[in-house]
Order: sequence, then structure tokens, then C-alpha cells
Amino acid sequence: MDLSPVKLTPIIKDYIWGGRKLIDNFGKHTTLERAAESWELSTHPDGASIIADGAFQGKTLPEYISENGIDIIGENAKAFDFFPILIKLIDAKENLSIQVHPDDEYALRHEGEYGKTEMWYIADCSDSAFLYYGLNRTVTKEEFLKRISDNTVLDILNKVPVHKGDVFFIPAGTIHAICGGIVICEIQQNSNTTYRVYDYNRIGADGKARPLHVDKAAEVSILSPSPEYIRPNKNTLASCKYFTVKHLACINKLMLDANEKCFQSIIVLDGHGSLTFNDKEMELCKGDSIFVPAQKSKYTLEGNFEFILSYV
Repeated sequence: MDLSPVKLTPIIKDYIWGGRKLIDNFGKHTTLERAAESWELSTHPDGASIIADGAFQGKTLPEYISENGIDIIGENAKAFDFFPILIKLIDAKENLSIQVHPDDEYALRHEGEYGKTEMWYIADCSDSAFLYYGLNRTVTKEEFLKRISDNTVLDILNKVPVHKGDVFFIPAGTIHAICGGIVICEIQQNSNTTYRVYDYNRIGADGKARPLHVDKAAEVSILSPSPEYIRPNKNTLASCKYFTVKHLACINKLMLDANEKCFQSIIVLDGHGSLTFNDKEMELCKGDSIFVPAQKSKYTLEGNFEFILSYV
């Protein structure tokens, strides 16, 4: 069995709020007009990543895992009933809808899949960029529903200016929205369940208003301000039962350990270099996504680049 790291080709999603920064700045290839999201590490039925080269070129990530054996995802990941995480790059040219994700219990009962806790790393943004993160005060469910119906829900949201390098940890139940002018790297539970609360009365590609999910959103939303998020340490962006995420830099050379507990994901945010494993060298460029199978081994990074390292 060849346990060399593999490069992944993402699935591109063209949503109405997306732009072209993932195409123009992150090297994503698509025939679509926009690249709102690139699903960089995904086994989800709505879009699975593809092995980019090597013996398994063209296989989906689920096929690659199946053919190599479940051990390549590691002990920690095997403890879940499903592949645990989904990693995206997101380019918000315009505001995303005000939305919320359910927790595991509610999502399993109503949607047949797990809930979604997620984390955002601001990879790039305009000078005036902001996002919505939780509420600015506690409200009742009645007020929440009334404000949705009379289009004043933005008045009770916590509006936060953002800068490159900022981190937001978003537990299930937190009302939120990425707004225009922001590119993020998102690490999340492997779920695609989203309840739209408010969508600026926007018209979708089919000429109709995009559907809202107000009743479900009211059942799962935390209707009080979110506590301030503090990063665990300088390099660690987030660590919870679903994932651990680090922001690291390779300056000339960096040795990393693979281990049997979990696969690792590398997302290159900027710069370029290479990854060497057992004398096999792989070029790394901005926007690349690498899957490192679980195993007791080491690999070497060389060059000058920054990257997101994720594992369970």
C-alpha cells in the first residue's frame, strides 16, 4: 500500500454571492462563471474531492479511502460514524444569507445527517469588510420571529469588522453570515445542512426568492450573544471534539510528523514550496489541498509558504 500524501482537486460551487478570487488568486480551474466555494477536502455526497494525480488519479476521496482501507483515516476519525470534517475555501463577493446550523441531535432527527460546528480563518478581505457573528443582545423567540418577518433582523446581529488572520469559531446554533469582500478557509463538520434566516429579499438564479427555513432556525438558534472566542494558542486556531486546526508557516524547511491517530489536511494559503515523503517530492502552490494518510512517519516541507493544518 502506498501511503504517500495525495493532492486533491476540489469541487467548485457556483452560488449567487460568489466571486472569482478563488479562480484568479487561488488557482482554481472551472468552467463556471464564479467560484463561490471550493470543497477542498470532502467526502460529502453533495460534492466529493478528486485525487489529482498518481495511481488513484480521478478517483473520488471516498473511493480512495475505500480502496486503501479505512485505517488511512486514523483511529480518531474512525471513532465517528462518518468521515468527520469538510474543508472549504469561500469567496464572498456579496453577503451570504443570515443563517444557522443545527447541532447533531437536531440534525440527525430532522435532516438525517450530523449538525455543523465550524471555524473560519480570514485568508483575505477588503479594508471595510465585516461579518455577522451571533446576536448583540438577548432576544425572545417571539422578537426573533417578528424581526425576520419585518426585515429588521440585522438590527439585533453582532456586526464585527474583520482583518486578515482573524479567527471565528462558530458552534452549532450560532447565527452568522460571511459578508462581501471576504475570503475564508472554513473547517467544519461534514454536513451540508443550513437554515436560512434572512436573505436580503434576494432573487435566486431561477428568478424566485431563495427559500428560508425560519421555523427550524428559530428552534435551533442561540438567542443570546456569543461569548468572546479566544484562540487556544498562537499556532492553534481551534480545537474541539470535531477538529483541531493550526495556522503554520514553512520558512525554508519544516519537518512534520504524520501519525496513526488521524489523517492530516494541508491547505496552502500563500507562497509556494514542496512536500517530500519517502523521497517522493510534490510541488505546493497557493490554493493546493493535500491529504496525508494516517501513519507513523515524517514528511518534509521546503520553501516559503503559509498553510492550514487540520486533523481530528
